[in-house]
Order: sequence, then C-alpha cells, then structure tokens
Amino acid sequence: MKMEGIVLVRIDDRLIHGQVMTSWLNYTSANKIMIIDDGVAGDPFMKSVLKTCVPANVKIAAFTVERAVPRLQKGFAGDHCIILVKYPETLHRLMKAGIVFDEINIGGMGVSGTRKKFFRNISASEEEKTMLRELAGAGSKISVRIIAEDNATDISKML
Repeated sequence: MKMEGIVLVRIDDRLIHGQVMTSWLNYTSANKIMIIDDGVAGDPFMKSVLKTCVPANVKIAAFTVERAVPRLQKGFAGDHCIILVKYPETLHRLMKAGIVFDEINIGGMGVSGTRKKFFRNISASEEEKTMLRELAGAGSKISVRIIAEDNATDISKML
C-alpha cells in the first residue's frame, strides 16, 4: 500500500536518537515524525522528552496502534513523514488492520529477553522473525540500514 507522504518506516527500539535525527531527517527531508507505540502514546512525560529531541521545524506525535490506522489511511499529502516503531509487533498489528508498508527499515533491535542476534547488531526473537516473515509475505521489503548513508541489506532471506 503506497501511502502518500511516508518517506521512511523504521523499527528502532530507541525510537529517536542522534543517528536518526541527523542522518534520516537530512536524507528524507522529513517534516513530521509519527511514533506508533501504545506505551509512548500513553506516557505524557516520554512524549515531552521526545519532542525535545527533534528540531523545531519537525512535528512529532505519538499514536496507539488503534489510533494510527485511520491516520495512516488518510496519508500525509504535502508532507514528508517518518514512521517510527519500537517493535516488529507494532507493524504486524497494523498489517492485520490492513496497513502494509512498501518498505520497512530495521535500524535498531537490541538483544533482550528471547531476542538473539541474527545480523550485525540486529536481534530478534523467533516470534518477531515470524512476524517479519509475514510482513515480507504481505509485500513489505524489509532491510537493515542503520543510517541513511549505509547500503540497505535485504534481510528477508535471513528470517
């Protein structure tokens, strides 16, 4: 599903940090960031912290998965929007609601809990790998690209 105005869909458990801000904002000319995460969307303190991490000319908003669906269906005409999620599960839930992104970038998935390293600094649990495989099967091209200057590595064969 080609959604107007979306310039990057990224899984990064850190959401916003120096690399994302400098590299990806410059590369995409983004003027909006949409964080889709039920926890962040319900945490006023976290939202205020994240707002301080982006330049003043970039709008940022956090949505629950449920609230994100109609917003994504509307698209971002005239804007350049980066979609950030912490976990593959978020994109999997969106897929179940009919939202499938053409491309998904994996930027940061650290080792934790049942996650095991599977490519460079990227880790995933078996459950997350299954979700990523299902996303790829639904038509999303999934690649690892930490910063914009890196070459993208298609990881669908590694899942």
